[in-house]
Amino acid sequence: MSNTNKKTNKYEMDMCNGPLLSKILIFSFPLMLSGLLQLTFNAADIVVVGRFAGKEALAALGPTSSLTNLFVNVFMGLSIGANVLVARFYGAGQKKELDDMVHTAITTALVSGLILVVLGIGLARPALALMDTPENVIDQSVIYMWIYFVGMPVMMLYNFGSAILRAIGDTKRPLYYLMVAGVLNVLLNLIFVIVFHMGVAGVALATVLSQVVSAGLVIRCLILNDGSIKLDLKKLRIVPDKLFKMIRIGVPAGLQGAMFSVSNVLIQSSVNSFGYIAVAGNTAGQNIEGFVFTAMNALHQGAVSFSGQNYGARKFKRIAKIAWICELLVLVVGVILSGIILIFSRPLLSLYSTDPEVIQYGVNRLLIICTTYFLCGMMDVMVGILRGMGYAIAPMIVSLTGVCAFRVVWIYTIFAKIKTLKVLYISYPVTWAITFIVQLIMFLVIYRKLKVQDIGNT
Repeated sequence: MSNTNKKTNKYEMDMCNGPLLSKILIFSFPLMLSGLLQLTFNAADIVVVGRFAGKEALAALGPTSSLTNLFVNVFMGLSIGANVLVARFYGAGQKKELDDMVHTAITTALVSGLILVVLGIGLARPALALMDTPENVIDQSVIYMWIYFVGMPVMMLYNFGSAILRAIGDTKRPLYYLMVAGVLNVLLNLIFVIVFHMGVAGVALATVLSQVVSAGLVIRCLILNDGSIKLDLKKLRIVPDKLFKMIRIGVPAGLQGAMFSVSNVLIQSSVNSFGYIAVAGNTAGQNIEGFVFTAMNALHQGAVSFSGQNYGARKFKRIAKIAWICELLVLVVGVILSGIILIFSRPLLSLYSTDPEVIQYGVNRLLIICTTYFLCGMMDVMVGILRGMGYAIAPMIVSLTGVCAFRVVWIYTIFAKIKTLKVLYISYPVTWAITFIVQLIMFLVIYRKLKVQDIGNT
């Protein structure tokens, strides 16, 4: 089947024809900027708290990250399913299926957000207690999570809406919306924390209010769209077969993310055992390395959307080119950004805290993670290619085994015998390398089968 869908505005992109490298760069660069801006605004949360609310408030934010991801990732996986299917229907020119998919996705986003409100508020304190969160910070952590999860419906709307836009090649408008919301987030942080002395509660409230703005802008964009992804609020519904397909692709991705979070929760619990200063340093280091991950993740998303459109158009030969281009780009991005962070690690960490111990703990983490972070990016790109081709279960099983299970085994064996943070952090690159190799082999096997089906499209 050829790509019969025509671009209806300057923001859409035909990923099935023309040069790949330039289009992947055009697609991914706004995504990188979006992610880096979002992380900058998140970093502003942590910087403001660390500088104006103290070490305990900074430590209070640390345990919330991995725990929040644990709750959210299953539902965020559904947005990946929506992205893959919208890209596939768009690439195949199937307008009725595309319309059903858009309305099913947005309705699912609302329902998912409401479920997360209940889960987050109800389970925040017991989950934080299970993680051995230090007693002097757990109350602040709970307050942050309660407020943060109240905003889940708008967070889901933004992420599902952005996934729909990415699927047709539009990565610019989500960037613009994020810039507006991010500036608002920083201003509200300064007002709530410095002026009103609200601490972590002020940071959480600023985040929720800024997400209301970003979600509103994305939904407005879909409503005003005059093309194939136009949203009509009167047509909001769940089409059962589209939901099933979204679940089939998205739930394995979400479960994979959730299990990653389980392993990260275990690692965070292990970090917690070293005291709140170690937690604060780990939090700062984790936030800084997130800039590398976010930039690499843009190429993962590009891999999903490009492979999805070309799979829908049955242009299988282009999928191999997409894979190698994205892998090369993520390697370059990962090495360069990690190198910059390692060179300026101490000045960067000093933005979060002036305490020498906190800074040293952060340096110790960055030295291990950033040196090998490109492996994580290469692993994620390969998973993205497989998901775009419609393979969700196998990549999930490999990732759960290679990353999650291995990390758990590492914690209860090697780390249990040599209880140092260095040994704990080494589990990351080891699991990335193992998982990437297996995913690569899986892709080569699947692609060989697809080549047999290829009818000669280029």
